[in-house]
Amino acid sequence: MDSAPVEIDGSVMEGGGQILRVSAALSCITGTSVKISKIRAGRSSPGLRPQHLSGLQLVSDLCSGGLQGASIGSTDISLTPGKIQGGNHTADPQTAGSVCLLLQVALPCALYADGPSQLCLKGGTNAEMAPQIDYTIKVFKPIVERFGVHFDCDVKMRGYYPKGGGEVMVTVNPVKELQPVVMTERGNITKIYGRAFVAGVLPYKLAKDMSAAAVRVIRKEIKELYINISNLQEKENACGSGNGIIIIAESSTGCVFAGSALGKKGVYADRIGAEAAEMLLRNIRHNGCVDEFLQDQLIIFMALAKGTSRIRTGAVTLHTQTAIHMAEQLTQAKFTITKCEDELSSEESFIIECEGSGAANTHL
Repeated sequence: MDSAPVEIDGSVMEGGGQILRVSAALSCITGTSVKISKIRAGRSSPGLRPQHLSGLQLVSDLCSGGLQGASIGSTDISLTPGKIQGGNHTADPQTAGSVCLLLQVALPCALYADGPSQLCLKGGTNAEMAPQIDYTIKVFKPIVERFGVHFDCDVKMRGYYPKGGGEVMVTVNPVKELQPVVMTERGNITKIYGRAFVAGVLPYKLAKDMSAAAVRVIRKEIKELYINISNLQEKENACGSGNGIIIIAESSTGCVFAGSALGKKGVYADRIGAEAAEMLLRNIRHNGCVDEFLQDQLIIFMALAKGTSRIRTGAVTLHTQTAIHMAEQLTQAKFTITKCEDELSSEESFIIECEGSGAANTHL
């Protein structure tokens, strides 16, 4: 397949690392060479950061690919994919770069490998501007399993900013093809739970302050449900100091939503708890079936599935629009977005529909 590579403008729409992750993964799965330019052009430090670089190297490693131009700060790369191989693969940015973002780029590829994959992902498990590992396990995992995706995620060590040092072992079984998913009925919220944690030198009291503040905020809007947030002091399996909270809501139809926040220097713990609670409430007001963070992560699976997927969401984010743009450029998938008319809630909701490309695993 010596056709010219597909040229991708890394500065369009959201203009960040997501363009890189979606296009590298789809290049690997479809066997299409890509040339990505103007990478993260709109960011304060443009080009590849260590976490993006190790994600690209991981994909290249998975598909025995040719990767050109990939170094820290580089704004132009090209990837020529080969055959996707299972086995052991490691990614280590040697920073607190997010292990969850490394998983986002590698997981779709590993589904189309010639056998099971073991991914050893190092870096930050609870990092800013990325899903926390608890989100990946509790929210992302049960929903992508509906597409037929199966992976195990074992957190060996938690790592916090600025050191990193976290380690997650992920085992992925390949699929023949992905199934389409329909999630259009939210149902009622039936369960709210979460974890507030402190690690390293930080006092346990911070965890209690975060969870108490979160419960107070949720109570103003949701009065009838018991809210079960556990407070944890992480000692053995944590590298560095950090604090944070994630709160999860489940609905009667099996939808899962979350709100989360991480501690920052000079910010009171109760402010962190309230921020996570407000985020959760914002994500369940619109009557959609996924929160704003899951929305864009599901696009690649909808694009690859065989058949029509329909997912009800809140306002469609720029990240989601970017993922759709990339998926349509690199697969045969076709997306449409329709506004929902039944306005029981004051917030707008939409249906994202996708006629998937039905990518089949030729190795199995």
